[in-house]
Amino acid sequence: MEVERSTKKDDDLNSTATRDGSTEEEVSVERIFEASHEVPPPWQNQLTIRALIVSFILSILFTFVVMKLNLTTGIVPSLNISAGLLGFFFVKTWTKILNKAGILKQPFTRQENTVIQTCVVASSGIAFSGGFGSYLFGMSDVVAKQSAEANTAMNIKNPHLGWMIGFLFIVSFLGLFSVVPLRKVMIIDFKLTYPSGTATAHLINSFHTPQGAKLAKKQVRALGKFFSFSFLWGFFQWFFTSGDNCGFANFPTFGLKAYKNKFYFDFSATYVGVGMICPYLINISLLVGSILSWGVMWPLIDAQKGKWYSAELSTSSLHGLQGYRVFIGIAMILGDGLYNFVKVLGSTIFGLYKQFKNREVLPVNDRSSPNAVTISYDDKRRTELFLKDRIPSWAAVTGYVVMAIISIITVPHIFTQLKWYHILTMYIIAPVLAFCNAYGCGLTDWSLASTYGKLAIFTIGAWAGAANGGVLAGLAACGVMMNIVSTASDLMQDFKTGYMTLASPRSMFLSQAIGTAMGCVISPCVFWLFYKAFDDFGKTGTAYPAPYALVYRNMSILGVEGFSALPKHCLMLCYIFFAAAVIVNGIRDGVGSKWARFIPLPMAMAIPFYIGGYFTIDMCVGSLILFIWRKLNKQKADAYSSAVASGLICGEGIWTLPSSILALAGVKPPICMKFLSGSTNVKVDSFLNPS
Repeated sequence: MEVERSTKKDDDLNSTATRDGSTEEEVSVERIFEASHEVPPPWQNQLTIRALIVSFILSILFTFVVMKLNLTTGIVPSLNISAGLLGFFFVKTWTKILNKAGILKQPFTRQENTVIQTCVVASSGIAFSGGFGSYLFGMSDVVAKQSAEANTAMNIKNPHLGWMIGFLFIVSFLGLFSVVPLRKVMIIDFKLTYPSGTATAHLINSFHTPQGAKLAKKQVRALGKFFSFSFLWGFFQWFFTSGDNCGFANFPTFGLKAYKNKFYFDFSATYVGVGMICPYLINISLLVGSILSWGVMWPLIDAQKGKWYSAELSTSSLHGLQGYRVFIGIAMILGDGLYNFVKVLGSTIFGLYKQFKNREVLPVNDRSSPNAVTISYDDKRRTELFLKDRIPSWAAVTGYVVMAIISIITVPHIFTQLKWYHILTMYIIAPVLAFCNAYGCGLTDWSLASTYGKLAIFTIGAWAGAANGGVLAGLAACGVMMNIVSTASDLMQDFKTGYMTLASPRSMFLSQAIGTAMGCVISPCVFWLFYKAFDDFGKTGTAYPAPYALVYRNMSILGVEGFSALPKHCLMLCYIFFAAAVIVNGIRDGVGSKWARFIPLPMAMAIPFYIGGYFTIDMCVGSLILFIWRKLNKQKADAYSSAVASGLICGEGIWTLPSSILALAGVKPPICMKFLSGSTNVKVDSFLNPS
């Protein structure tokens, strides 16, 4: 599984915001701002040069963070709070300096803060939806060599900066145009929750009140301290990593036997921080999955070596133990994804039916209707400004059609296996799927972008056929579909944030478009740096194994060539775990939220099946720190935990930039710190010091 932006279950699980507008708010936020004589600036003044400069700097920072997480375990937590907090800090500092110099022309507003947050999240989001840790890198020969099938030149396309940037520019903007005409329907008429967007809006609104600004400064200070600690810790660890399996990241915390089975604490500040952000249930589910797979199943299957599969096979062969690890994990991912796809689609259809049947829409113009809904002052104010700067529907439709035509013409030149009629079919269906994803995300906060991508892998791959490079066609189709539906739901989340902070829809749309354009350049460049800096990049067991690249490639192989790659009894086990994922999800929904919090999530359990359990130990340590902190001082923990976690994630994440540059320059660490058993150590000593 990839846990997408905002710890998304494929898909966000940690939002706590309540439905906006369902009741009269105890304190009117807009009256507070009105009392301070705040007047929202015109949309042109919300999109300032300083906002774009700060967005660009933060986009580079967050892209490194997301890329590192993508290429290690695939778990990417919500960075919205960090983006909003750091955006506030940078521009507030900027304006404070200019104000003291007497040359401040425009004060810093919450609308400008919203624009920065939107731009940064849109840009760094391309590092995920661009497939650098999944479908896009899955096309490469590095990943193809680790798979048993479809290793022909027709099914391989190695990364190159030129075609990656071009491809992302072509496909990433369609999602923006696909749902713009529905913004009023989604936000005002249907009053969808969009918990992540709502939570971000509450955060930004609080920053710009006097008390909130004071707290934000303290949060930034905490983020800075732990950012520095995490960066310096990454720098310190680098000195001990001059060879394979060297350094603190390979410390056998629970003994060498446990280390062999991927159970150890690897001293990663990044994943301790991720664990502090992710809900307890996610981290416990990861740990349960680690124990089930590496503690029970893989040792039992390994004991069948020579019976179920050849004992002569290498450890990386998909016809051996590695095949069970990869394909059983895929089965759980697909089972969970299918269940949630049906569930969210059902919620979408039922929600639409209910709203149209009962006309449960907010009357904007007809105030005299006897069935008119009583709305708060805040909603009246927000609705008025949200409808003020309209984005013409004809512009959105024209933009979609023009981008679709360009894409249909150009994408087949990048991927010759993907034909124009494949792309045309996807673009006809995509607006409907984008709407479903955006609507479902508004109800549940779950973006099923990767699930729609997997559907494209199987359908387009099978349509293209094995003889015509169907594996590569499926992966490319995944990229096209995933970018559209992901961008659509992200844009609606941002519209919700803008609605609640009185940011103009035009400034929000343009900031999302600018952020997307930044991401289409920054993300490939950052990936290219990783790709060129590390010789063992993308290989199993290395610092950057890009595990989901192999998972996505093998999904495409399954869709095109069937189950020929599976070892003995693997298909039966896949059926069992596929069914188990569906059943467990059904039980979770059946018992209600009171008991569901004690039942592990199948999608989260599937992650360590292939990767190992080491990062789950880190994340559980993060959960433990937060748990103890909240027991000691709940108020302080709630106020500062996100800032501390973001500092831990960002510090070690940004260390990858200088470490990559050092690797490109051929500078190697001076020390290799390894951990050996007593008997092995005696042999090493006798070899080095013969008597």
